Amino acid sequence: MELRVLRYYLTVAREENITKAAELLHITQPTLSRQLALLEEETGVQLFTRGSRRITLTEEGLLLKHRAEEILALADQTMEDLQVREDHIFGTVSIGTGGLAANLVILRMAQEFRQKYPEVQFSVYTGTADLVQERMDRGLIDFGVLLEPVNVEKYNFIRLKQKERWCVLLKADDPLAQKEAVTREDLRKRSLVLPERSGARSEVLNWFDCDIRKLHADYTSNLSTTAAQAVMCTDAAALILDGALDYLDQSILVKRPLSPALESGTVIAWKKDLVQNAAKEKFLEVLSALSGNY
Repeated sequence: MELRVLRYYLTVAREENITKAAELLHITQPTLSRQLALLEEETGVQLFTRGSRRITLTEEGLLLKHRAEEILALADQTMEDLQVREDHIFGTVSIGTGGLAANLVILRMAQEFRQKYPEVQFSVYTGTADLVQERMDRGLIDFGVLLEPVNVEKYNFIRLKQKERWCVLLKADDPLAQKEAVTREDLRKRSLVLPERSGARSEVLNWFDCDIRKLHADYTSNLSTTAAQAVMCTDAAALILDGALDYLDQSILVKRPLSPALESGTVIAWKKDLVQNAAKEKFLEVLSALSGNY
């Protein structure tokens, strides 16, 4: 299975049309059709369903699409790592993160880094903590910005001074929105949207300091944007990180701090067996030097 053919395959999967894909690839349609037929023969499965105007992927075709994206990403990264020289620092540093206040810290560090190494680019992937760790484990991203605690057996990490503060998300006309801070007692009888990730949810539940069976944990969400939609459509209040949803329309939704405050530590982590190149090594040096300032 050649990388060139996988690139052909992904182009066809994206365009859903062999003629258009052939034009983009600058090859003839018969040549592309023949390559796809050979790929199906090599894999032993049908990858496409051919319609009159468009083609769609079969279940096996979707699996190959996802695997091909990962294979080509790793191949491109490997080639880039091999070409980087100490006297010419260039390449891409990839960082995975969620809706965190620490993102501003990391981006400021990246900006300082690029002032010294302007040919290094940064690729930022946004997702849940579980997805960020999964992509780190697969070698698809280099670093992850995570809430503590982290798995010290799998990851090295640098702790940031930046703390993530929890808050409650409310409708603008909610009576609690008139308060400067919201207490446990204010929320114990309310319908709640809690974080789906078990570690974060446990931290929030511990803050309530009561039998969790007495709480109305009616919803969970793995994304703050979905939690916001739940608040808009229900009478629930959502517990989210204050760094998420920075640009709210205050006439619709508002964030209020918790009292007593609830904070989580933040780290930037990487796999212990992370394959280094000069760009990543230099970025680690910058992280180590600057982390105490943030």
